[in-house]
Amino acid sequence: MRLTVRIVATGLALVFACYFSARALWWWASPPPRPLLVLLAVVIYLVSFAVIAIVGAARVVKMPRWAAGVALASTVAIPQLSNLGLDPSALRAPYATWYIGSVGLIGVVCIVRRRPLAGWLVLLLLTIASTLWIGFLDALGLGLVGSTVWMVIAQLLVAFWRRAVRDTDRLAGIQQAASAWQATQIVRQRERRERVQYALAVAGPILARVIATRGDLSAEERQEAHLSEGRLRDEIRGGELLNERARAAIETARARGAAVTVFDDGGLEGLDEKTKGRIREELADVLADSSSARLIIRSPRDARIAVTVVGRSAAGESSDEDSVELWHEIPRSREE
Repeated sequence: MRLTVRIVATGLALVFACYFSARALWWWASPPPRPLLVLLAVVIYLVSFAVIAIVGAARVVKMPRWAAGVALASTVAIPQLSNLGLDPSALRAPYATWYIGSVGLIGVVCIVRRRPLAGWLVLLLLTIASTLWIGFLDALGLGLVGSTVWMVIAQLLVAFWRRAVRDTDRLAGIQQAASAWQATQIVRQRERRERVQYALAVAGPILARVIATRGDLSAEERQEAHLSEGRLRDEIRGGELLNERARAAIETARARGAAVTVFDDGGLEGLDEKTKGRIREELADVLADSSSARLIIRSPRDARIAVTVVGRSAAGESSDEDSVELWHEIPRSREE
C-alpha cells in the first residue's frame, strides 16, 4: 500500500489516541472507586475517535454531519464519566486529566476533516466541563492550553493548505494555457514557413526571370507573372483557407481571365483540422463549378458561417454595376 500524507496523519492521530487511552488506565496500582465508568469513557473515546478519523475519509476529506454529532456527544460524555469514576481528591492526577488532551484531539480531527464549527464547539464544551470539575486555571495548566494551541495550529494548517491547493490549481491552469499557446505558436510558425516556402517556389522562378530580362517578358511570361503574383497574394491574405484543390481551382479561374480575391479574417479559428479540411474541400468544389468573372472569397469572424464565396459577372452595357450570380456560404459546422 502506498503511503500518503492522509494515511500518515491518520496513523499519528490513532497513536496519540491510544496514548491518551493508556494514560487514562495508569491507575492499576490503586484503582478508582468506580473503574467501570472510567473504562466506559475510554471505550467511548476510542470508538468515537475511530469513527470521526476513519469513516468516509477514503472518499472525501469532509467529515459526515452525523460523525460530527458523534464527536460532540462524546465530548459531553467522556469528561463526565471519567470524573464520576474517580475519587474527588484525585481529579487533578495525571491519569485523571487524560480527557483534556484526548477530547482536544477530537477537536483537532474535526477541524482537519473540514468541520471547524464542530471542532471549536468541542473545545468550548471541553473548557466548560474541565472548569466545572477542576477549575479553569487548573484546566489551563493540565492540558487545556495545549489542546487550544493544537487546534489553532490545525486551523491555520487547513487554511494554508486550501490556499496552496488553490494556488496550485491556478498555476496548473496557467501552465496549461501557456503550453497551449506555445503549441499554437509553433503550429503557426510551421504554417508560415510552409507558406513562405510555397510562395518562393511559386514566385521564385518568374522573379528570377524578371530580373534576368529586366522586365522584358513575353506574353506567356507576363501571364505567368500575373498568376504567380496572385498565388503569392493568396498565400499572404488567405493561406489558411486553401488546400491543393482550392489553389488549383483559383489558378484555373485566373487562367480563364477571372479576378479572384481571397481574404482570411479568422473565420477558421478554433476549428479542428477535420472541420477545416471539410470546409476547404467544399470551397474547392464551389470554385471548380464557378464561371463568374469576379470571385471574392472571404472568411469572416462569424459564429455560424466560416467562408463566404461571392461570384460577380458584368451586367451589360446599360449598367456599370456588377451583378451577383453566385452566393455560397460554408457553415462552420455540418449541421448548419
